[in-house]
Amino acid sequence: MAQLVIRKMELDDINEVMKVDAASFSSPWPEEIFKQEINTNDHAHYFVAVVDQVVVGYAGLWIVIDDAQITNIAILPNYRGNKIGEKLFKFSCQYALQLGVKRLSLEVRASNTVAQNMYRKFGLIPGGIRKNYYTDNGEDAVIMWVNLL
Repeated sequence: MAQLVIRKMELDDINEVMKVDAASFSSPWPEEIFKQEINTNDHAHYFVAVVDQVVVGYAGLWIVIDDAQITNIAILPNYRGNKIGEKLFKFSCQYALQLGVKRLSLEVRASNTVAQNMYRKFGLIPGGIRKNYYTDNGEDAVIMWVNLL
């Protein structure tokens, strides 16, 4: 595989990010949400994973004081299994640490054991369940968190 570049998401990336989102989630975000996250949400920090000038994944997090919440992380199906998700998640964690974040959390589908196992590699542990969290099918979300410091 060609070299992976991880960088801040820009407005010009949104069309490709939406393709990643649509291929990864049953309820993808509309374009306007991505624009708002980049343009107007001071707490939002989004990154893209790029291979051969193609956006193959993205991650977003909100940082409020010393807490970070992963909003989304997704990789195009054809690029999964190449550790891009792990590298993108690690990059996001390191970025948060540089900004003084002490705790990081996220929600993940109860059925998504692949993602849960990856998060465990970074020390995240289950901390609770959000019942019927996902609007597309009513699936529960597992809340996972880690103390970064």
